Amino acid sequence: MTRVLFLLALTLLKPVLVAAQQSSSPPALPDDPFVWLEDVEGARSMEWVNAKNAATVAALGSSPLYQTLYERIKQLLDSKDKIAYPQILGNALYNFWQDAEHERGIWRRTSWASYATANPSWETVIDLDSLSKAEGVTWSWGGADCFEPEYRRCIVALSRGGSDAVEQREFDVTTAQFVADGFKIPEAKTGTTWVDDNTLLVNTDFGPGSMTTSGYARIIKLWKRGTPLSAATTVLEVPADHVGAFSGSSNAGDRRSLLLFDGITFYESAQYLYDKGKAVKIDIPKDADLHLVGDQLVVYVRDPWTTGSRTWPTGSLVATSFNGFLAGKRDLQLVTEPGPRETINGVSSTHDYLIVKVLNNVRGELRRYRHQRGAWTFDKVPTPDLGTVNVVATSPRSNRYFFTFTNFIQPTTLYLAEEKGGVSEVKRLPAMFDATGLVVDQQEATSADGTKIPFFVVHRRDLKRDGNNPTLLGAYGGFEIANTPSYSSHTGAAWLERGGVYVLANIRGGGEFGPLWHRAGLKEHRQRIYDDFAAVSQQLIKDGIASPQHLGIRGGSNGGLLMGVALTQHPDLYNAVLIQNPLLDMKRYNHLLAGASWMAEFGDPDKPEEWAYISRYSPYQNIKAGTTYPTVMFTTTTRDDRVHPGHARKMAAKMESLGIPFYYFENTEGGHGAGVTNTQVAKELALTYVYLWRQLAVGTTR
Repeated sequence: MTRVLFLLALTLLKPVLVAAQQSSSPPALPDDPFVWLEDVEGARSMEWVNAKNAATVAALGSSPLYQTLYERIKQLLDSKDKIAYPQILGNALYNFWQDAEHERGIWRRTSWASYATANPSWETVIDLDSLSKAEGVTWSWGGADCFEPEYRRCIVALSRGGSDAVEQREFDVTTAQFVADGFKIPEAKTGTTWVDDNTLLVNTDFGPGSMTTSGYARIIKLWKRGTPLSAATTVLEVPADHVGAFSGSSNAGDRRSLLLFDGITFYESAQYLYDKGKAVKIDIPKDADLHLVGDQLVVYVRDPWTTGSRTWPTGSLVATSFNGFLAGKRDLQLVTEPGPRETINGVSSTHDYLIVKVLNNVRGELRRYRHQRGAWTFDKVPTPDLGTVNVVATSPRSNRYFFTFTNFIQPTTLYLAEEKGGVSEVKRLPAMFDATGLVVDQQEATSADGTKIPFFVVHRRDLKRDGNNPTLLGAYGGFEIANTPSYSSHTGAAWLERGGVYVLANIRGGGEFGPLWHRAGLKEHRQRIYDDFAAVSQQLIKDGIASPQHLGIRGGSNGGLLMGVALTQHPDLYNAVLIQNPLLDMKRYNHLLAGASWMAEFGDPDKPEEWAYISRYSPYQNIKAGTTYPTVMFTTTTRDDRVHPGHARKMAAKMESLGIPFYYFENTEGGHGAGVTNTQVAKELALTYVYLWRQLAVGTTR
């Protein structure tokens, strides 16, 4: 649980996009003429952005296909038939919802009985459109953390324009009002945890010296109601060269535990129980995940862990009494050890059960484990086969929970698991595109070192293997994140329904086959990830599914880096490269926003021995004059305070200086995504699909 909370913090709470933070970057490199584009909202930068946006909209938005796709995608995003995914808070179910009437969204609630009906009766709790209008701020939803078990007072996070940085305010759900003179924390990369109804643990920017070199809070303080934040007292302080200090809570049975951790790197943390004003070390491996259920401490093992005479293998789940472990006992039991093509892909808990999501050759299963009479037993939760299973909502007060099943062509279905284990369908997404005649194959390619790389192909049953099929290949390959089948309404409506082929590759660096699959692509081994992707591309061409003229690729964030490497290393394999919210300048990534926190994944480019291998693939340094490249499209957002928009800007500007054609589109809102409102998202998606069809349908009948 602590490592999960830590990674969530790194994913969701990123540096504030302000001029002061940008000015803390090191001096510009003398050989980087485009470093000025790192000035996110500077007049010169925004003039460049606006000019590129206008050129792209003029070129792609004028296509007759654009309006067709925009209207279709907007209709899908605004559909009232979408599943309203629940959050269990006490006796009510909450949901955040956006549609044409609520562009910025509403946070609303209903009863369990009403939710089970075809048309639930919802009560609006917070209306972001009204709040934005009243305060003159383009707010987006950042979530709510409510104090248990009353679930009356919540800390609500509000983001300006979709950025990860948030303003936090105390809110009373019974009165549906922000609490006068309640807890309020200015906009920052902030984390809070309720201690009691009058006390918070807070990690935020407390002023000079309170932040790490990664841009996160290095101090956690205890803040009492009615006192200024400046009077809060320090609970935990970590070194400035660590990633950050974070807090959280875990409810196990009838026990609520407050947790602290020192994020040493992105993948390692020292973990503590905060009890009676003291931080008590939980002595598990730094790279392990910790979960609590009932009276049990459950540990997900990454590096082999020796306790006593027993060594627990990588990927296993082990458990023992939490109190006994804190007292020094190490009598652990095996909960489960996945097979050779299996991995544990997620762990949740209810009052009595551990809910374990397992990937079996990238196909999802759900298992329910319980500790009784000194032993662990499990039963397999009944779910459909050949897809992805995700736990949506649990409660520490009961054993009921919601989960979904999805795959590429079957609409997502929401299920409720009851107290005694029975499963019933609650909501089913209607078909958002015509999947008639579509089939899904799972195939393998052989990478440069002989490793077998699985990939899924979604295509029409009567596919002609003549190389003329417009084919879109996607992958991620990083941070132990598994890329699994899912039902994408826009991919279906704008690509598959119109005759395109869609491919998802499960390359190394991800979490599809556990920690070792991820670690095979870390740091100096990163080229393996890019070789895997190239191998899948070459296999698609060899099998006649596509040809270089009709093969396009798409990826975002770390997947955007993957696209940039594919472009520079194998420009002859592709005719479309869609690079979204990417990392691209790997020489400076660790000096831009939260980049330093990712050095455990990529390495430190400031160390000559590590730059030696990073430099061989960094796209910004490897784009060359005199090479024929396909026309690329970049997308990013001005308010992305996770991956700096300067990566995409500078790469495009360098390509322009070399006479290499490209399209560029930057949303002014959206954070690390495509936009805040459905209108913004639909516009960007429509532009990208027009680009893909323009590049990949040349010479076909489509």
